[in-house]
Amino acid sequence: MSTTTKVGDTGAPVTKLNDDFPLRFAPRSYRRWTPAAVAGSALGGMAYLADFSIGAGIGIAHGTTNAIGGILIAAVLIFVSSFPLAVYAAKFNLDLDLITRGSGFGYYGSVVTNIIFASFTFIFFALEGAIMAQGLRLGLGVPLWLGYLVSTLIIFPLVIYGMKLLSKLQTWTNPLWLVMIVLPLVILVVQEPSTVTEFLNYTGEGSGETSFAAMMLAAGVCLALVAQIAENIDYIRFMPPKTPENSKSWWTSVIMAGPGWVLFGATKQILGVFLAVYVMSHLGASAAEASEPVRQFFALYQEMMPAWLAVTLAVFLVVVSQIKINVTNAYSGSLAWTNSYTRITKSYPGRTFFVFFNLAIALALMEFNMFGMLSFVLGFYSNLAIAWIFTVAADIAINKSLLKISPEYPEYRRGMIANFNPVGLGSLALSAIVSVAMFFGAFGESAKPYSALVAALIAVVATPLIAVLTKGKYYRRRNDDGIDAPLFDAHSNPSDERFTCCVTGEEVERPDVIRSAADNPDGSPRYISSLALTMDKTGEHVLPEDLSPRG
Repeated sequence: MSTTTKVGDTGAPVTKLNDDFPLRFAPRSYRRWTPAAVAGSALGGMAYLADFSIGAGIGIAHGTTNAIGGILIAAVLIFVSSFPLAVYAAKFNLDLDLITRGSGFGYYGSVVTNIIFASFTFIFFALEGAIMAQGLRLGLGVPLWLGYLVSTLIIFPLVIYGMKLLSKLQTWTNPLWLVMIVLPLVILVVQEPSTVTEFLNYTGEGSGETSFAAMMLAAGVCLALVAQIAENIDYIRFMPPKTPENSKSWWTSVIMAGPGWVLFGATKQILGVFLAVYVMSHLGASAAEASEPVRQFFALYQEMMPAWLAVTLAVFLVVVSQIKINVTNAYSGSLAWTNSYTRITKSYPGRTFFVFFNLAIALALMEFNMFGMLSFVLGFYSNLAIAWIFTVAADIAINKSLLKISPEYPEYRRGMIANFNPVGLGSLALSAIVSVAMFFGAFGESAKPYSALVAALIAVVATPLIAVLTKGKYYRRRNDDGIDAPLFDAHSNPSDERFTCCVTGEEVERPDVIRSAADNPDGSPRYISSLALTMDKTGEHVLPEDLSPRG
């Protein structure tokens, strides 16, 4: 990764680097992976073990039937809301922040959703780091506080190199992870089929009754993972152009890497319930111990091999899984913080700085034992994540596709869109405020289980309603970016025609460039990249507002 700095005519230094293109379109020249390779990299992050803890926690609290019902409800909602986001990311090669800007939030408005997403990355980094620390304590006797530190520091040298290294890491470790998870489970069920019956009949620590309210309480915890699509999109945006030749593999990869991740997530959550029941009924583990993945898999391996080998494999599985997901958490979190900071301050310290920042927050959460409050933290957070994801999904599916109020292309460049759009911001605020209030009992105890469902319903209804009331006038600031060349090629893929940025001198592909408001002395046009325009502190390159149609 090389970095150079060039001082442009704005008078401010502008960083020019290959930093995995935060804040901007992922150019075709960089997207050299096949659809399957991109999907494999995205799904490699599904190795996280927090799903086993989540499943165990809700299973112990509500019983197997309610837990499975809640898991499946959450899976359906996540799949439906993730689908349009994944397609847009692959089609337009944009991360979810850039899509959010042009899908109801505005240039500065999406900063609030970046903070919601960044919170997701450090919350789940902390959960996975805690799981690794539990493994180090069980296998090597390492104190938890030191295990938290080790699980954090081990990630940094891996994540700073971005997509190229992450793709290789996920590809190499996926087969190993699958074998270590699936094979022992199959052996256990074959050798002890009674474990399945015990699992299905488990009633949990509650009343044991099957109820929709209990299912929704379980679903509310699982729905915190709705923001996982944002991390997957950080990979999906590198999909190659879709052509008639690769159309089938392109669609398959987008669906599997996008909404399809929840099929793996839901399966792991159900397995988490199964393993928790097994270690409690067969090995006498406490509920707290049964929620720790390292103990779940240690118990599983111990039935098949000597204890020393079982603990070694369990710890190895935890370490591999933690690395696979936490490189993604750290990577995506750094992109989210970079996006927000650079837009607000118009300066760019580089993504690496925010890797440090995100990991520091995650480490602090681990040291404060967030793992012990897992269900509460996720139940609360899910309301915020749902409000964001469902608002953007509704804007794409309803406002863009059905009502045609929102422009189909999710414009993200400064000067082209309004700074704030009440469609997304209003829907997010209404959904989050009502659902969080419901979560804390403001509408009565009987309403609390349904806060996540209410968050989704409000977002889906409010997003098109506000768009209709405002007549869609806050989506665009301009309709013309001042460039005559088409934005898309013959296959409707973003064009790879290049223009020279007048500030940095770099060659920038068509979707990531805009005409500068400051022409050359002879009156000929100058062009500026979206990143350089973001850091234009004087505003001299920002085109004036113009909503007249193109001639």
